[in-house]
Amino acid sequence: MPDPYGEQALLTPAMTNGYEAVPSEERQLLRRYLEGVVAIRRAPVHTAVAFNAVYFGYDLNGDGYGGSPLRLDDFPVITLGECAPALPVGAMVCVATGSDPLYAEIVHREGANPEVGPLGDVPAWVSGAPAGAEGPGRLAGGSALRRRELLVPDLDAFGPALRLSQTQLRRLRTRRRWLNEDGHVVVDVIYPSPEAARRDAVTAYADYLLTNAREQLLSPFVPVSLAELVGGTGEALLRAGLLKLLDTVRAVLLSSASLRTWGHYAVTRASLAECWDDTGPLGGNDLRSLAAAVEHAATPAKRRHGLTAPVTAYTAVGPQLRQVPDAAELLAGVGYASAVCRANLTLADVVRGDSEQGLFENGCRVTLDDAFESGGVWRSHHPGGSESPSDFLMPAGRGWASTLPAPPEQEDGTEPEANVDPVDQPLADDTDLGPCELLRDDAEGVVWRSSLRLAHLMGGWLPLHSRVLSELGRSHGPRLRARLELDHASWTTNGHRAGQEVTAELGDASGRLTGISWPDDFFPGLFLELCWPRGGTVIRAATTRLKGTLQVDERVIGHCYDPRVLTREDAPGSHRHGNSAAGLGPRQLVMRAVRRCGLLTLDGHALLDRSVLPSAAYGHRPARLQAAALEAAVAELLAERRLESALGSRDAWGQPHHPARDGQAVIPLVGYRPARRRVISPWGDKEPEVSRLLPLQFVAGHLRRLRPGCSPSPLQRAAFRDYCRRLGKADGWELPYGYTFVTEHTRGR
Repeated sequence: MPDPYGEQALLTPAMTNGYEAVPSEERQLLRRYLEGVVAIRRAPVHTAVAFNAVYFGYDLNGDGYGGSPLRLDDFPVITLGECAPALPVGAMVCVATGSDPLYAEIVHREGANPEVGPLGDVPAWVSGAPAGAEGPGRLAGGSALRRRELLVPDLDAFGPALRLSQTQLRRLRTRRRWLNEDGHVVVDVIYPSPEAARRDAVTAYADYLLTNAREQLLSPFVPVSLAELVGGTGEALLRAGLLKLLDTVRAVLLSSASLRTWGHYAVTRASLAECWDDTGPLGGNDLRSLAAAVEHAATPAKRRHGLTAPVTAYTAVGPQLRQVPDAAELLAGVGYASAVCRANLTLADVVRGDSEQGLFENGCRVTLDDAFESGGVWRSHHPGGSESPSDFLMPAGRGWASTLPAPPEQEDGTEPEANVDPVDQPLADDTDLGPCELLRDDAEGVVWRSSLRLAHLMGGWLPLHSRVLSELGRSHGPRLRARLELDHASWTTNGHRAGQEVTAELGDASGRLTGISWPDDFFPGLFLELCWPRGGTVIRAATTRLKGTLQVDERVIGHCYDPRVLTREDAPGSHRHGNSAAGLGPRQLVMRAVRRCGLLTLDGHALLDRSVLPSAAYGHRPARLQAAALEAAVAELLAERRLESALGSRDAWGQPHHPARDGQAVIPLVGYRPARRRVISPWGDKEPEVSRLLPLQFVAGHLRRLRPGCSPSPLQRAAFRDYCRRLGKADGWELPYGYTFVTEHTRGR
C-alpha cells in the first residue's frame, strides 16, 4: 500500500496544475492510497480530509497522524457552546476538556439551527438560509454574521497514543461540558463577511490553511511541502497550487470505481452495500423508510370535495435518523457522519430510480433543498407537476427564497423574465471583452495590446487605438493604404514574419485596418501587441510565446491569450468560416450555450442559470425530446468534469449573479470549466505519442520514513536544514527521528 512518507512521493508538482495534467501512473498511485484511507476510516472521507491524509501523512497501519511529526501546538482550541471562528472540515483542532488536551480532526460539519424540530420538521425559512438569518426573509444587521454549527471531531485520528479510553470518553459525553452527549461540538461560528460564509467547503479550507493553519501547511515535517511542489512561497503561487491540488484530490476520489461520493464525502461501495443489507438500526430497512417518509411528506389529506391546497414540507435528515429506535450509540462520534452520508445517498438513489427528475407517481416532487443544514434538508412539494423540472440534487434553497419579498411586477402584471439571448445572437456583455490596453504613448509612437476577436478573424479586420486613429486621420484623411507587419513567434524554427498591404479606414470612431489575411493558426483570444511608429503608415503586430504549450479543451495553444475571449468565441460552432449552432449535437449545444451565454469569470469560467439552458441552446423553448437530450448531455458533461455545478442568485429584474447576493433568490448554475493541460510537443507538431509526453519526471524534495535501525547521513541532515531555510525557517530545523530527506531530482519514466 502506498505511504505518504514512503519510497515514492504521492504528491507531485504536476498535481498543482490540476487533475488533467497528472500522468496516469501518478493518478493511480494516489488513487490506491486514498482508497485505502476511505476504507480504513470510520467516517466518510471529505475532500479536505483526503488532502490532509496525503499531505500530512496519515498512516494506514493504525497510527493515523500519530506517526507523523506534526506540531500539535499549532492546532486551534475550540470549546463547546462558545463562539469560534469558522472551522472548515479538515481543520485539526484541540478540544478543550479542562484537563488533558483532546486532539481531533473535524470530519463533518453542518448547520445546527435551533428552529429545526426534533422530528426533522424544518421551517421553510431555515432551508437554504444564509449565515445571519434570524427569521423568514430577515437577516441580522452588522458586519459579522453568526451561525450555530455542529462539528464532528474524529478523536481517533491521531492514533492510540492520543486516543481517549472508552471510560474517559463516556465521562466527557455524560458531563456535556466539553462534548455533547453524542461526542460532538456545537459552537456559534462568527463569519467576518457574507462572502466568507458563502465559500464552498474546499475554498474555505484552502483559505484556512493559508491563514490560520499557515505554519502547519508550510511545515518542513510534512511528506512534501506545497512550497516545493509549486516552486516558491509567493501568496498567489501557493493559493493557486493549493486549490489545484485540492481539485486533483477530489477528481481522484471521483474517478475511483470502488468509491461513491455525496458532495465532497466519499465512502466505499462495499460499506454502502453492507449497510443496505443490514436489518438492524440504521440499516437498509430504516433508510428505505426514511426515503418513503420524504416521498410522502407533502401528500395532502383528501377533502370531501376533492380539492387540495398545495403542500410543501422540508425534512432534515439528521433529526430523522435520531428517531430510529436503538440508534443512539450508532449516531455517536463519527458514526453520525457515516449515517448522514449513507442516508443522503439512499435518498438520491431512490429519487433517481423511482421518479422522473424528482416527480413521483403520487404527484409529489422531491428535491434536495439544503445540503448543509442538519445533515441535509429535502423538500417535498405537491402538486409537483406544476413546477419546472430541475436538477433534484442541486440545493436550490427554495425554502429561504419563498420567504423573500416578491420581485416587482411589470405594467402587464407579469414578472420580468431573465435576459437570455439565443446562441446565435450577440451577447450584451461582449463589449467589455478584449479591450485595447495602452502600453506606451511617447515621441517614438503608440504601443497597445488587444486580443483577437472572432469577428476580426471572420472579417479580416482589426480595430485601431483611438490615439492612432485621431493622428492618422488628421494627417491622411478618412482612408489610406497602410502596411501591417506580423511578427508571429511561432514554435517552428523560422517563425512567421510577414508584411501585407491593408486599408486603414479612419472616417469615424470605429476606425480599423481592413483586408487582413490572418495566419491559419490565429485564434479568438490571441493577444497581439501593436505598435505604430509616429510619422509612418506601418502598424506592427506581434504575438508572445508561452514558456510551454497548453491544450485548452481541443485547442493547442503556445502563445499568450485572453481566457475570457477564448471561452466565449471558441465555443462549438464558432470558427473563422462561420458562427452558427446549426448541425450541432446536444453536447455541443450545451457547451456552446454555457460558454456564450454564461457569466464570465476572469480566468475563463462561464456560469449559466440552469433553468434557462434549454432556451439558450435552441433560442426558443425546446420540445420534450430536445429538452431530455439536453439534460442527458448535461449529466454526461458533469460526470466528465467538463461542466460543474454552482450556486448563484437572481435579482428582482431577472439577472443572474455569482456568487449569490444576500437577499436574492438562490438559483442553480451550470459552469463551463476550461480543461487545461500541459503539452510537451513543439508548436505545430502532430499529436504526440503518450510515451513522449513526459520523458522525465521532476521529484520535489520530500521526507521519507526510514527502516528500523537506519539513520540519515550528515549530507541529508544538511540538505534538510537548507530545505527548511527555503521554507522560511531561517535557523533551519533538524530532521525528525526516524526520517531522512530526499533532495529534489528528476527520474526517467
